[in-house]
Amino acid sequence: MTRRAVLILPGRGTYNKAELGYLAHHHGPRAALIAGFDAAREEAGQEPVSALDAASNFNLSKYTRGDVASALIAACALTDVTALAEDIEVVAVTGNSMGWYLALAAGGAVAMPDGFRIVNTMGTLMQEQLIGGQLVYPWMGGDWRMDAGKRADLLRTVAAIDAEPGQVLRLSIDLGGMLVLAGDAAGLTAFEQAVPQIDGRFPMRLAGHAAFHTDLQDPVAALGRAALGNVQFGQPKMPMIDGRGAIWWPGATDPEALRAYTLGHQVTETYDFTAAIRMAAREFAPDLFIVTGPGGTLGGAVAQSLIACGWRGMASKADFERVQGETPLLVSMGRAEQRALAI
Repeated sequence: MTRRAVLILPGRGTYNKAELGYLAHHHGPRAALIAGFDAAREEAGQEPVSALDAASNFNLSKYTRGDVASALIAACALTDVTALAEDIEVVAVTGNSMGWYLALAAGGAVAMPDGFRIVNTMGTLMQEQLIGGQLVYPWMGGDWRMDAGKRADLLRTVAAIDAEPGQVLRLSIDLGGMLVLAGDAAGLTAFEQAVPQIDGRFPMRLAGHAAFHTDLQDPVAALGRAALGNVQFGQPKMPMIDGRGAIWWPGATDPEALRAYTLGHQVTETYDFTAAIRMAAREFAPDLFIVTGPGGTLGGAVAQSLIACGWRGMASKADFERVQGETPLLVSMGRAEQRALAI
């Protein structure tokens, strides 16, 4: 029996110490695909992903760099795409932030090597420019119940900080129960001083992250368009849901509009991952939401996004755990106990 699935590709921050060795452990049979990624890195004068993955130690300052993290995540995620079980029918693809570039490859709008090249190029450019930074702050509580009032208050705080001269703060990613904020140093610091600490963790600065999905990235977007001008964009082979919740349909996509979105709006405007998951659920009603590796942290944002739109009547973390326990709805390939459900 065929299982209908929405495939979700991760963004930055998903290859950490626990993921060291992910490629070697899971994808020995896919050595040829990984060799292609290595060749692209070597051509750019960069360390191959297989060597980075095979290192004996995880160096935090090195592995959180955009020119390292992006390539490792891309290699792991794209090889996971090729490992899906034969009974899984992917009905749509989406991703979080950088995961949109991977969704292009998984959805067939660009060739697999070009998908890797887009990720590696944009990750490298953002690292070279390193404009601004990011932090995360939750608006859902530990029970994952909606608190629309808190969310609205936080966004008003963001807008007030951004309106002050000499500081920038914007909503970067709407990520389930989290707001990912981006801005300059003054804007980020102002927010940290304006909100209460939560669990001794939040607000949490994201190491090695620039001010993604804001107009501070205009220079990076321009450099990306120049560097990737010869990448061929085409018709996707399956529906792709972008960071606005919009669907790019096979046979009805303008490839140049897709290029313009990918290397324009997607870089410089808010990425609404919550809207993408809401659209995936309501438009395609899949049996499964499959998040490729590496890591398993994106699964929480997927679950929270489904709760936020009331999918299957879920209104809390307890509701999600009940549904997940009855018949798995969410599979994170980066989690050993769930991976077997997808391969």
